[in-house]
Amino acid sequence: MKKMTVASAVLASLLASGVNAATVYQNDETTLSVGGRAEARFNISDENKTTENDSFKDKSRARVNLKGKTQLAEGFGAFGTYELEVESGKDQQIDTRYLFAGIDTQFGAFSYGQQDSAQVILTDFTDILATFGGDAADLVDGNKDKRENNFVYAGSFDALTITANYIANDKRDSDNYGLSAVYSFPFGLDVGAGYVDGKEGDVDADQYNLTAAYTFNDFYIAGLYADGSKGDADLKAYEIAAAYKFNKLTIQGVYNFQEEKANGISTDTVDYFALEGVYKFNGNFRAYAGYLFEQIDGQDDQLQAGLRYDF
Repeated sequence: MKKMTVASAVLASLLASGVNAATVYQNDETTLSVGGRAEARFNISDENKTTENDSFKDKSRARVNLKGKTQLAEGFGAFGTYELEVESGKDQQIDTRYLFAGIDTQFGAFSYGQQDSAQVILTDFTDILATFGGDAADLVDGNKDKRENNFVYAGSFDALTITANYIANDKRDSDNYGLSAVYSFPFGLDVGAGYVDGKEGDVDADQYNLTAAYTFNDFYIAGLYADGSKGDADLKAYEIAAAYKFNKLTIQGVYNFQEEKANGISTDTVDYFALEGVYKFNGNFRAYAGYLFEQIDGQDDQLQAGLRYDF
């Protein structure tokens, strides 16, 4: 059900090309691959309204990535990744998603640049939808993906993957660091835990994550619990995800919840269910549609659908 074994997910993202990436250059020592996607999608919700009737919003985008790796010596190599995203519309924005390089050794991979924190291998357990989800787990900034000035170590030891990162900030004494571990049992169960600590502005911030996932044939279920603090506020969150694959059709759903407690007052900041269907015509082309059932007063439900071509 899952795209890859969790115990190798971080190393794969650092060192390998995407599933549909094309190798444009290769010799005995060096490989360069190009990949990406073209994704035409839209969102319908009263959340989009800037006038009385325009609840429709185009959210189309395209991504292009370059991934290279080369062998420097026996058991020692180097790699680099660059990925950008372009949004549709007259005010197009081009954003760098990933930009990092590093070395690969027998003891693991070491890299620096704009890349994921050590916690993303855990939050990916429940961030499975093409439309919604993955909104509750990031209680603090050091937990997020695509972080700049980020030093990362990732090592895989049989069924255990260890990931650590250090985010250097310009402001003195405001750096962030994180550590995570995932263990994959041979019967389809993956468990993980992680911790991140640092500062956001002038306040201390920390978070720990506990997560588990189980895969049985075409069925997948996962859960994540996160707890942390930011200054005087106590934070907690949990995410639940499930998916079932019927031939080329996958039905999947998530529940995301996040709560902030400050000065004795608790506020729900994320609370929704989302359900979607994804139909994969082949390894390159898919269609999907999802609906978000909002549980917070004053916020509206959303419908999102799209077509995606991977290359």
